[in-house]
Amino acid sequence: MPSFDVPGAVLDVELSDEGGHPVVQLHGLTSSRRRDRVLDLDLGRGLSGTRLLRYDARGHGRSTGREVPEDYRWDVLADDLLRLLEAWFPGEPVHGVGPSMGCGTLLHAAIREPERFAGLTLLVPPTAWETRVAKAEDYRRAAAVVEELGMAAFVEAGRMVAPPPATVGVPETVPDVADWLLPTLLRGAALTDLPSKRSLAMLDLPVLVLAWTEDASHPLSTAEAIVETVPGARLEVATTLTDVHTWPSRLHDEVAAHG
Repeated sequence: MPSFDVPGAVLDVELSDEGGHPVVQLHGLTSSRRRDRVLDLDLGRGLSGTRLLRYDARGHGRSTGREVPEDYRWDVLADDLLRLLEAWFPGEPVHGVGPSMGCGTLLHAAIREPERFAGLTLLVPPTAWETRVAKAEDYRRAAAVVEELGMAAFVEAGRMVAPPPATVGVPETVPDVADWLLPTLLRGAALTDLPSKRSLAMLDLPVLVLAWTEDASHPLSTAEAIVETVPGARLEVATTLTDVHTWPSRLHDEVAAHG
């Protein structure tokens, strides 16, 4: 896989080139493109005839990172994304897709350079604005747990939380992050938030939000707020894993319609 240098990290990048529309796929916090395949969040598997760029965010998967929490704010990850798009798809509008942290990264990038995007498919948006304050404190506590008790304690704590109904049946996974770097990533997540609603209201892009229910880390309230704020944005809600299995075809339709 090719590597790509950004300030403070080297990103591991993969391009599936079948010609056609350019698409970039991101992943969530503590995940990677490999782990998202297991979690049924690799929507790119439903695409054909596109140029699909996947990469591991800094500090995740096969990409490197440093112990600087500020490196993992979504606006910094958006810098990485825009550099990648300029290198792989210079001057071309790209369709962006990604869950959670990837959703945050895409929105920050689109606010900054809207001309770089033909459309966005945002999966399970994370806590934001009013709900972000409590979640940030959760991240700081989790970072302390990892430092004091190790990765296993963090994973075990996650098992105590009931999964969203739409993920029941998905294989269990563990973070695709180095043990020593996980506390830094969590503290970085505590420092960040989605762009302001005022900024989102100025977006002029086709936006589809795919959300699910009963997930405190990805509350439906965020998805609804994005759709209420971004002009013309649409929302579809999954309540079962069968619903989630339709998401790759929804991405395919979006790319075909707006690519």
